[in-house]
Amino acid sequence: MKAVVCQNNALTVRDIPDPKPAKGQVVLKVLRCGICGSDLHLKKHCDHMSALAKRVGYPHIPASKDAVVFGHEFCGEVVEHGPGTSKKIKVGTRVCAVPMLRLPDRIDLTGLSSTAPGAYAEYLLVQEKLMEPVPNGLSADLAALTEPMAVGLHAVNRSEIKRGDVAIVIGCGPVGLAVICMLKAKGVKKVIASDFSPGRRALAQQCGADMVINPADHSPFADWRDYGFIGELPQLLELGVGTREKLGMLPVPWWHAWRLAEKAGLGPKRPVVFECVGVPGVLNQLMEGAPFMTRIVVVGVCMEVDKIEPALAVNKEIELRFVLGYTPLEYRDALHLIAEGQVKAQPLITGKVGLAGVAGAFEALGNPEKHAKILIDPFNSSSGETILPV
Repeated sequence: MKAVVCQNNALTVRDIPDPKPAKGQVVLKVLRCGICGSDLHLKKHCDHMSALAKRVGYPHIPASKDAVVFGHEFCGEVVEHGPGTSKKIKVGTRVCAVPMLRLPDRIDLTGLSSTAPGAYAEYLLVQEKLMEPVPNGLSADLAALTEPMAVGLHAVNRSEIKRGDVAIVIGCGPVGLAVICMLKAKGVKKVIASDFSPGRRALAQQCGADMVINPADHSPFADWRDYGFIGELPQLLELGVGTREKLGMLPVPWWHAWRLAEKAGLGPKRPVVFECVGVPGVLNQLMEGAPFMTRIVVVGVCMEVDKIEPALAVNKEIELRFVLGYTPLEYRDALHLIAEGQVKAQPLITGKVGLAGVAGAFEALGNPEKHAKILIDPFNSSSGETILPV
């Protein structure tokens, strides 16, 4: 079969062996595959990512010298069941699957491993128990967005945001757009999106953002007073002392009233910020500008050493949460949210290519004004090296 292989930081179309399913595995014909930001990172920073993975106990991310087939955002059609499978999902069924393979000695990450080739190919292997049938006649294009949408859903879930909270999304690339989609699907009433790119700000609006901001002209935190946030230490001190004084005038012990107020969620308001840029310096800038007690959820992957000022975060009680990936349940939920029309995922898709156009698509994705998510159709030879509009 044909596949796009990355080796020594170069992408080439090659003939590679057809996949043979082991116990519990299924062969899919790839219908669509999204090009992910992590694929772009891996092409340029493969050795760095490999070394980083070893530090967290996973020594299986390939080095730049290794031949790798990327692709973990996919929709495919079942063509063959391997031994030991239940065959409940029949041949011909369109499915998505959590991109992981169970090998005899480990779990491998599909598209991020030399031994688990991804969906930049005509066919690939998936684990039967990680497959999800595509519901409601959802198109292969939108179904292929399940994986990045699951990343956004996981970030929103981990943020513990409430519908009445203000969400601020910093960076409106594919990750930020997925977060916006999932925030609105969860019913968050106020979503503010910030990006320097006019094109990405437009996509953020299409995905449901209630307000878009160019940070060159307006800080996303400039209007903190309008939302009742605490932006300065004297205000926080006044809140504490003033609350104590007012509760002391009640005919009940003030500490009981204070505890009841906390249980009722009547404490200080604060925004939930999603950092979706992954560039050195952004975290400290956010801590500097954000109101007191802001929760910052770090979704963007910074591949360089960064510097933050912990004392600044301490004095403002800034909360940092770092997130990665998603659970199989969140993957399933993301697919159904898309299929049920609760997620406005279509704006993310800005182009399509065949296998021959993947290298050019990697270059094109460097321009935020033109593209967010480019899909690969491995069997569409008519697209050739051309990025087709959608």
